[in-house]
Amino acid sequence: MTAPVDPNDVLMTGENSFIRLSPDGGKTMSDRVSHWRVLWCPAGTGHALFVQSQLIDGHVRLYSDNAGVARWLQRTIEALLYPAFADTSLPVIAAHFARAGDPRSTATETAVAGADRIHLAWWDCIDPFVLTLPPGFNNRPIGVFSTFFPARSAQIEMNGRVAAGQPWPETRGDRQGSSACLAWSETWVKPRG
Repeated sequence: MTAPVDPNDVLMTGENSFIRLSPDGGKTMSDRVSHWRVLWCPAGTGHALFVQSQLIDGHVRLYSDNAGVARWLQRTIEALLYPAFADTSLPVIAAHFARAGDPRSTATETAVAGADRIHLAWWDCIDPFVLTLPPGFNNRPIGVFSTFFPARSAQIEMNGRVAAGQPWPETRGDRQGSSACLAWSETWVKPRG
């Protein structure tokens, strides 16, 4: 009988919802955000929001309420996911974060930092599924388990301006996904030892 415990060590648990937008159905990407709500990691708890958008001329910004968590995410996970977000020379802009709604209607995440207000929204979600990528999958040294709520529609708004692109459909395994997903109950793991 197989043990009912995953054999790996826990790196982080929380959420990592994302939105990737395109003007042409995914051939090119115009905007990308990665929103982290860290419930536990070796650097503590907190939020981090990585933004690369046409709304800021394609530049990258990093907002967080815990700079240590943001830097830990950059070094440990974002370095594998998206190198532009892993650049530790990016300043960490102090922000306050709030969530509202849920996948049955519209889920939102808001970050407020000085004069900046970033509002993210996901709606028209399709059936959720659990993503299971153990360490070694796609040659990544760490693994992730997450509940994905793919959204047919999503929006990035910064200071009253809305990004023009749209999410596009993506297939993950045999499940219909999207380039915009609420990724909740997310746990990243590393091999023991």
